[in-house]
Amino acid sequence: MQVVTEALLELGRDKKGEVNEEQLILLGLDASNQEEYIALSLGKELSDARAELFVLLRDIKAKTSRKTIIANYKALQKFRKGETEVKVEIIEQTSIPASTALNNGAVTIYCDGGCTPNPGKAGSGVAIYRNDSLSELWYGLYEPMGTNNTAELGALYESLVIAQREAAAGNDVSIKCDSMYSIDCISKWAISWEKKGWTKKGGEIKNLEIIKKAYYLYKTIKKDVKLSHIKAHAGYEGNELADRMTMYAIQKQSVAFVKYDEVLDVSALLKMRAG
Repeated sequence: MQVVTEALLELGRDKKGEVNEEQLILLGLDASNQEEYIALSLGKELSDARAELFVLLRDIKAKTSRKTIIANYKALQKFRKGETEVKVEIIEQTSIPASTALNNGAVTIYCDGGCTPNPGKAGSGVAIYRNDSLSELWYGLYEPMGTNNTAELGALYESLVIAQREAAAGNDVSIKCDSMYSIDCISKWAISWEKKGWTKKGGEIKNLEIIKKAYYLYKTIKKDVKLSHIKAHAGYEGNELADRMTMYAIQKQSVAFVKYDEVLDVSALLKMRAG
């Protein structure tokens, strides 16, 4: 399996940054998602076959040519496996790819971003609770010269990616974020900015790239996810653990957003460096 990343999308899109109809289908999307395909596909899981075919279809303009490539690829898969029938569905299956999400009921995602100093070394963290019990911690998005806002937005975006998988698995999902700035960016201000061609009165929109990614993803899942603001360092265990992960990301200088693989000892985790 392959996780859809910016790097994979870059390999598949044409010089205009676009993908074709068959590539959208491989990503579990359709033609109506062309403008938002990046935000909608990041974090999804694709089979190796789908990922390879996504790249092979890059910049193939003629639909007949794309169909030929697909047919040839299926024949190659058949040859590789020595089978009379290809068991890997490539184009026919358009549902959301399988994910690591578990159908366990209530899922609460706490997110946080930290920067020391501001601007300076920045990192993002997430704590996931299932039915009020700590389940996973994630950290990363290290920037040697970031800001608190970029780290907060990054953490919120990664939370939305996780929330998309969890909601698709049938869970009740909530995201709790201590950055009112990040929440307002994607739930209020971006609506107006988009209508104005991503401009605003008074100057440039800072952090526009990550705002757009988070906004487009939030638009697609907001009916299934509850996004709310909480006060930082106000006694929420999940918020504190997400905070510790921001500092851990800085300590490890982890650019990739990855799962914390140590023992989830809450008492010990809370003794880690705080942001």
